Amino acid sequence: MPLHPQVQALVEGMAADPDARPTHELTPKEARDGYRAMASLLGPPPEVASVQDRAIPGPAGEIPIRVYRPQGDGPFGVLVFYHGGGWVIGDLETHDRECRALCNGASCLVVAIDYRLAPESPFPAAVDDAFAALRWVAANAASLGGDPVRLAVGGDSAGGNLSAVVSLLARDAGGPSLRFQLLVYPAVDLREVDDYRSRVSNGEAPFLPWSTVAYFREHYLGSGDSELLADPRVSPLLASSHRGLPPALVVTAEFDPLRDEGEAYARALEGAGVPVQLHRYDGMPHVFFQLSPIVEDGRALLDEASRVLKEAIGS
Repeated sequence: MPLHPQVQALVEGMAADPDARPTHELTPKEARDGYRAMASLLGPPPEVASVQDRAIPGPAGEIPIRVYRPQGDGPFGVLVFYHGGGWVIGDLETHDRECRALCNGASCLVVAIDYRLAPESPFPAAVDDAFAALRWVAANAASLGGDPVRLAVGGDSAGGNLSAVVSLLARDAGGPSLRFQLLVYPAVDLREVDDYRSRVSNGEAPFLPWSTVAYFREHYLGSGDSELLADPRVSPLLASSHRGLPPALVVTAEFDPLRDEGEAYARALEGAGVPVQLHRYDGMPHVFFQLSPIVEDGRALLDEASRVLKEAIGS
């Protein structure tokens, strides 16, 4: 089907801006500022019972986190959330709305992780921070009002990559034990291969053309030799086994170059005996998870993710 009319109108409005430049032509700072500005233009986020910013110990210093608490009495299930942005952009502010919506919709505690970004801190900094934060949340969930037994991870794009990676790391390390992984259009295979038609058919897609994927990958991995690209901490689809991983919801978007690899990951999980739900949103591009105030399917995705999370980690 064609690009959804709501998205098409947004794309046309952005194209009319004479000062607009694609992400891959910007410096990381310019790209970060633009991403943050986009999020702020979508209006005020929903209220939650409480929001607390704090810092936790990390492998290279403190890691900022933001804890969202829903209405009601705990302990609550806990979602550890990793924001998207190609490991280069994004922060606690760019995904504040989505974390609040998931907190309310799933009646769970959401702990958002502000992991280190490339190119200042290339791979494996984001992975190291992501896993250290997960272990800290598991060990300290009770003091936050959460239940460490009802623990999930989730994120979009690069955050979906990190969610899949820490699920593998937790399995191989014998913990923390996870009940669920929410993977919203995850990047799961960073190799330059011809296995995925969506990389060609959506190579000029809005919001995330392939040139921007390459920009993010270069900043994250540098030259990116083949051995590094095949590392499961970079490309979780290439893990030797996907058995024993937590159940997953994998979301893909029709007009997204990452579509086919995300769907391949869902098949890999299913083939390994992992309960998995796969939902492709037709007519949608990458980033629609963050467009809920203006795109109906963005709201539908947040509702779906909240429902599935509540089933997985609710009381």
